[in-house]
Amino acid sequence: MASTEGLMPITRAFLASYYDKYPFSPLSDDVSRLSSDMASLIKLLTVQSPPSQGETSLIDEANRQPPHKIDENMWKNREQMEEILFLLSPSRWPVQLREPSTSEDAEFASILRTLKDSFDNAFTAMISFQTKNSERIFSTDFRGTLIRQQKERSERNKQAEVDALVSSGGSIRDTYALLWKQQMERRRQLAQLGSATGVYKTLVKYLVGVPQVLLDFIRQINDDDGPMEEQRERYGPPLYSLTKMVIAIRVFLTLLWERYDTFKLSKDQMNLLSEAAIVYTSEFERFVTFISDVFANSPFFISADTAGILWSRDNEEYKEIIVQAGRTYEISLMVESENSYIAWDFSLMQGKISMLPYIRFLLLYLLLFLPDSGYLCFHTYFCCLSSVYISVVFYQDIGFSVEYINASGEKTLILPYRRYEADQGNFSTLMAGNYKLVWDNSYSTFFKKTLRYKVDCIAPVVEPDPEPEPLN
Repeated sequence: MASTEGLMPITRAFLASYYDKYPFSPLSDDVSRLSSDMASLIKLLTVQSPPSQGETSLIDEANRQPPHKIDENMWKNREQMEEILFLLSPSRWPVQLREPSTSEDAEFASILRTLKDSFDNAFTAMISFQTKNSERIFSTDFRGTLIRQQKERSERNKQAEVDALVSSGGSIRDTYALLWKQQMERRRQLAQLGSATGVYKTLVKYLVGVPQVLLDFIRQINDDDGPMEEQRERYGPPLYSLTKMVIAIRVFLTLLWERYDTFKLSKDQMNLLSEAAIVYTSEFERFVTFISDVFANSPFFISADTAGILWSRDNEEYKEIIVQAGRTYEISLMVESENSYIAWDFSLMQGKISMLPYIRFLLLYLLLFLPDSGYLCFHTYFCCLSSVYISVVFYQDIGFSVEYINASGEKTLILPYRRYEADQGNFSTLMAGNYKLVWDNSYSTFFKKTLRYKVDCIAPVVEPDPEPEPLN
């Protein structure tokens, strides 16, 4: 088990002590007031003209409590902002606003352009937050190498799903339903990492040495009553208020565009919409900036370098072998199924080497082939013998490559030849069969190399089948 030195179990109480350092300044009272005013405007529009089935669904969503999880609310805010930006595009405006014939319509069109700029800025801040947060989770924290490679492959597949949906005419709502489904898949994978057992856990520990307290934490990351509930209780309420507010703005614009021919918007109502949009976008950007700082310094992130220090590499899993000068050393791994992981970690034992045998060889050569240099040879040899120890500190390297060999003996290069002092890496196999790891010291005439290494072949992780939906 990885060392837990310097780390405490990440319990709810532990997170509470951390979040005490990051109190969030309450939202402006205008959020509550304007949300209530927007609800009244929505009601006014529906009284004048009963809502359609689609509009009723939107109104019902606006009246429901927001999602409980922080990240789900973030996605919900992003979805609603994109819907609002779609409605605020001049091409989506009612014709009276696209071609204003009255001063009131011209003024409202000007207000809408300003609001679009505000939502553009908030939407950009939202995307930046999610991108940075994804980089923290998948690139720089303790799961680094493994999750980064899994992410690169799986994210391409996820993006292809989204692209296919959009190309087929899927709505913004459909797109975000798919995006949230994909996000939940990521969360399940994360929890699965914390619950890893057997060979998969070996790989997790092998690559970056995940401390057990962190594995215990991420195993509970999706639990409603787990340690992350402390974060939801601290920062959920202001975010829930912003979620309800942005949904109300979106519903109001949706209803208004369908009734603009018959509903005369007063100047006060224009100003109310403008104020609500400006307050929402400014408060949301403030919240995102704050929560980004909280996440950046969270105790459940630890760098790969720190994890490497916590996980002592001097353990029984490593082997040592001497690769003689002019020779190679090979390890063959039989992989039974594709998408297995082959992983390695090796280094050369660097140190000092006595130069006295080589000096003796040189002197013997001089004496045999250059007789006139006898005095020089004697003097040099005397100086060598009078030294307690003559040595040179040098840094060695060794060639390394990985190749695949099929049933007919044909070789395919997987990792090109390169010389290293040390290396750590892994890859996911595309085919079953024989994979050969080769350390090459054939280029060395005199120097043998002491190789310290470990190599593993890890079977692919089979995700459990989803539980069947309960029967009504």
